[in-house]
Amino acid sequence: MAERNGTAQRGVWRRWAVLVTGLLLPACSTLVPRGPAEAPPPRRATRPETGPELGVDAGIPRDTARHRIALLVPLSGPNAGVGQSINNATQLAVLDTGTDQLRITTYDTAGGAVTAAQRAVADGAQLILGPLLADDVRAVSPIARSANVPLISFSNDTGVAGNGAYLMGYAPSQSIDRVVSFARSRGVSSFAGLVPNGLYGQRASTAFLRSVEGAGGQVVSLQVYERGQASPAVTRLNAKAPFGAVLIADGGAAGAAIAPGVKRASPGVHLLGTELWNSDASIGGRTALNGAWFASVSDTLYRQFATKYRARFGSAPYRLSSLGYDAVLLAVRISRDWPMNRPFPEARLRDAGGFAGIDGAFRFGRDGIAERALEVQEIRGGTTTVVSPAPSDFTR
Repeated sequence: MAERNGTAQRGVWRRWAVLVTGLLLPACSTLVPRGPAEAPPPRRATRPETGPELGVDAGIPRDTARHRIALLVPLSGPNAGVGQSINNATQLAVLDTGTDQLRITTYDTAGGAVTAAQRAVADGAQLILGPLLADDVRAVSPIARSANVPLISFSNDTGVAGNGAYLMGYAPSQSIDRVVSFARSRGVSSFAGLVPNGLYGQRASTAFLRSVEGAGGQVVSLQVYERGQASPAVTRLNAKAPFGAVLIADGGAAGAAIAPGVKRASPGVHLLGTELWNSDASIGGRTALNGAWFASVSDTLYRQFATKYRARFGSAPYRLSSLGYDAVLLAVRISRDWPMNRPFPEARLRDAGGFAGIDGAFRFGRDGIAERALEVQEIRGGTTTVVSPAPSDFTR
C-alpha cells in the first residue's frame, strides 16, 4: 500500500506538475530558430590556448560537461514506428526543458538489443532509457547491471523489473485494480472476465481476481479465449449471466467485437477495459462500448504534447511516446543533484516524492515498477469522459 507523504509532499507534486504544464503550454516556443547573430569584430591573432581534449571514444566525442544517457529503441523493423516516436519525444523533452546537462545518444535495438547495449556501455552511458520490448529488457539487463548502469525500460511486463531494471510502461494490474475499485464504488458486486490466452491474459486474470477480492466483490466467471476467436468463451461466460460488470482484457477493437454478445445476456452490464483501450485513438467512436469504463493515465497533458509533436515532426505521435518524454523529465530533475562525471544516483529513482510528467504522477516501488495515478474514463456519445479523476499524488 502507498505510504502517507503529508502536506510537504503534496507541495512538491504541485510545483512539479506546474513545471510540466509550463513546458507544454507555450506550444513550439522552444522550437523557433533564432536569426543569425551579428558577426563580432575581427580579433588580433593570438597563440591558441590549450583547452580540454575532446577526442573520440568508442565512436562518440568525449564530453565531460554533460551526463551521458543512452536511448535503446527499435529504429528499423516492425516496431520502428513506435521506436522513432519515442526517440522524437526525447528530443522534444530536451528542447522543452532547455537542459544542457544531458547528452542522449540513440541506439537501434532492431539489429540486436545486446549489441546496442554493449555499444552504449562502451560509449560511457551512465543511464539507459529503454528498451521497449520485454525480451530485449531481459537480454540487456545483465549487461547494464554488470556495468552498474540503471535501466529505465518502456516495457509493461512486470516480470522483467528489478535488479537495476525499472519499468515506465503501464502495468495492466494497476488499470484493472483502478477500474474494479471504481465499479465497486458504483454498487457493482458481481464480476466476470474475458481474457486472451497468453502472458498478458494470465497477468490480467491474476490481477482481476485479486482486485475483485480486495474490493469485496465476487468473480462469478472467468473465461480464456484465443484472440480473434472469443465466441466460445462468451457462450461459456453467458451461461452464468447476468453480471454487474465484465472485464474484457484486450484492445479496444476486440472489446467492441465482444461487447454485443455479452450485453445480450446481461443487458445492464457495465463493460470494463484495461489500459490498452487508451492506446486506441478510435475508442470513443466504438458505439458497442457505450457506457464502458476503463482506467488509464490522464490524456490532458498528452493532448498538448501531441500538438507540439505534430508541429515539430509533421505526424501524430504513438501514445507510448510520452514514456520517452517523461523519462527525460525524470533525468533532468535528478541531474540537478547529480555530480558531473559520477555514476547515476540510482537511489534517487526511489524518492518517496516520486515524479510527474505528461502521464501524471508516478513513483517507482521497491520492485522497480512505476506506480501510476490513474483516472477512469467512460465511453459515451462518440467520445470519452473522465468520471473519476486521477489523484494528484499518492497520499491516501
